[in-house]
Amino acid sequence: MNRVFVLTNNRQPLMPCHPARARTLLRTRKAAVYRMQPFTIILLERAEGDTQPVEVKLDPGSKTTGIALVADFPRGRTVIWAANLHHRGQAIRSALTDRRAFRRGRRARKTRYRAPRFLNRTRPAGWLPPSLRARVENVRHLTAKLQARAPMASAAVETVRFDTQALQNPEISGVEYQQGELAGYEVREYLLEKWNRTCAYCGARDVPLEVEHIVPRSRGGSDRVSNLTLACRPCNERKGSQPIEEFLKGKPEVLRRIQAQARTPLKDAAAVNATRYAIGEAVKSVGLPTTFWSGGRTKRNRVSQGYAKDHWIDAACVGESGAAVRIPEGMVALEIKAMGRGRRRVHGNDRYGFPKGAPRSAKRVHGFQTGDLAKLTCTTGKSAGVHVGRIASIRARGWFVLAKHDRPAREFRLLQRADGYDYMTATNS
Repeated sequence: MNRVFVLTNNRQPLMPCHPARARTLLRTRKAAVYRMQPFTIILLERAEGDTQPVEVKLDPGSKTTGIALVADFPRGRTVIWAANLHHRGQAIRSALTDRRAFRRGRRARKTRYRAPRFLNRTRPAGWLPPSLRARVENVRHLTAKLQARAPMASAAVETVRFDTQALQNPEISGVEYQQGELAGYEVREYLLEKWNRTCAYCGARDVPLEVEHIVPRSRGGSDRVSNLTLACRPCNERKGSQPIEEFLKGKPEVLRRIQAQARTPLKDAAAVNATRYAIGEAVKSVGLPTTFWSGGRTKRNRVSQGYAKDHWIDAACVGESGAAVRIPEGMVALEIKAMGRGRRRVHGNDRYGFPKGAPRSAKRVHGFQTGDLAKLTCTTGKSAGVHVGRIASIRARGWFVLAKHDRPAREFRLLQRADGYDYMTATNS
């Protein structure tokens, strides 16, 4: 299991200790609980202590980033703490998409003749979309948090580089990288040549053809040429937003032919490519000497040591030092999920984008806010018992929701202020 973070009485980090040692210190009143998540104790009488160098290792991913703290003990490098950080990039993207749709709807309804603004905004150098920027900020924030709780001396980051062109065309080389697959073509002319100027579904020729998405946009399809084909109007209208498997379930040969030309979606690879250097710079910004390593070395280290595939295990195997790293038997990573820090909107909105409800009068009610870690002690009703968790929502009338228990504020006790994350220990499989 993960070790417990330890601080001196002047809040300087010491070496994390075994949970049994932490329980002894708390029971003898030589230490007190400093933070519940990640669990940290503070010594009441010690102001200093000896430490060993600790390296933080990161395995960035599009949805989950693996984190491991590796200590250089005399008996060898050992993982002392690990976590999987789950990002919320897709949630941010969906929220911004909804907000954009509502904004455009209001513009069309209220200022019909006002031209939309889209060319009068500039972006700074190194700009990333909010869904990708959130990944970078999650890693930076958590690295800084760990630096304040463990004697970290260095960092190692896996800069996974996906060659998206080679993933689509393994034979690509030389000048073909500069030309790209559409060199000398417009998208429509490229599709006309690729599909022999025929409807991909019925084979009709010499009829008006429309550009059609193989995987519909409403089902996550992209505008890449690998997801585009040509269809006559009747076929395009009949297919609509159906999955291609459902639309062509009576034509298996046609389905196989079209799928043979479809390319594997590369959204996750593109997200990692776009953020790999930004994450490295974010880790550098907390003041740690940082080295960068390839994914190939990580995989070789993990396979040679016989470890299972997991994000935090990949993180432990990053770099040259990952070639010989010991993972304690039965170790379970902490699952950390980015939840955000609330919202800036004053009103909610209905499904049409119109404001609804009353403006929020305060962020906190009776000293609590959404996301706080709290202890609920209930003596009556269906919720009788003691419940510990994250407050899901607060109400101005003083009733809060915790793990589906809707109870008054007087039954809650605050354990830790919200920090934008939810913590949970994974089950050991």
